[in-house]
Amino acid sequence: MKYRSSAIVIGASGGIGSALYKGWQDDEDIDSVFVISRQDPTGSDEDASPLTHFIQCDYSESSIEHACEAIGKLTDHVSRICICNGILHNDNVWPEKRIEELNLKTLQELFTINSIIPVLWLKALLPLARGKNPCVITVFNARIGSIGDNRSGGWYSYRASKAALNMLLKTASIEYARRAKNVKLISFHPGTTDTNLSKPFQNSVKPQDLLSSDTVAASLIKIMNNQTINGELSYVDWENKPIVW
Repeated sequence: MKYRSSAIVIGASGGIGSALYKGWQDDEDIDSVFVISRQDPTGSDEDASPLTHFIQCDYSESSIEHACEAIGKLTDHVSRICICNGILHNDNVWPEKRIEELNLKTLQELFTINSIIPVLWLKALLPLARGKNPCVITVFNARIGSIGDNRSGGWYSYRASKAALNMLLKTASIEYARRAKNVKLISFHPGTTDTNLSKPFQNSVKPQDLLSSDTVAASLIKIMNNQTINGELSYVDWENKPIVW
């Protein structure tokens, strides 16, 4: 027998991803949660539900396809999907302050992780999401991906990769509206959250504006639960306030 209402968290080893799958473990309307990441984030979680399944993925195109095939064997309906992957910095990548700091390697890495991988997931997820019952898909983005809201410049690679993600999501939403009329797509800005992604930049954030992963996850779950399936892409923040494109 297959599960009847499933949630998928992609990039579940991060702070918000971890909080999301734990939130759905306690959701009476969700009877299984699929946790996808490179390494199992549930291994040391003593409270992990037996209905929570880890699927390893290295985010290559073939690995993404195999993950979706594995999920399809276990569930008849996926009602919630969150794609949490993203990169702002690592040991070799840092946001550019001046145009002279641009380089091909950084641009390629950020576009691959922030733009290309999420849309490859949308490609592979289509058979799982499509059906008679509502399915809400949220892709993590950032306010900095807004062209209209760009007033300070800088951060070329990150800004551009997130703006490109919005275009890919908008285009996908048009096709999904034709082929998967039960699906709602959301481009989501989680705010400045206390995670590794924002750690180097938290000194400039007021304490009251630094959000916890649990706060953001709870807010997102509520947002997803109250969506209207309208064939449109929404670009919103953690307070469900629209962001200018």
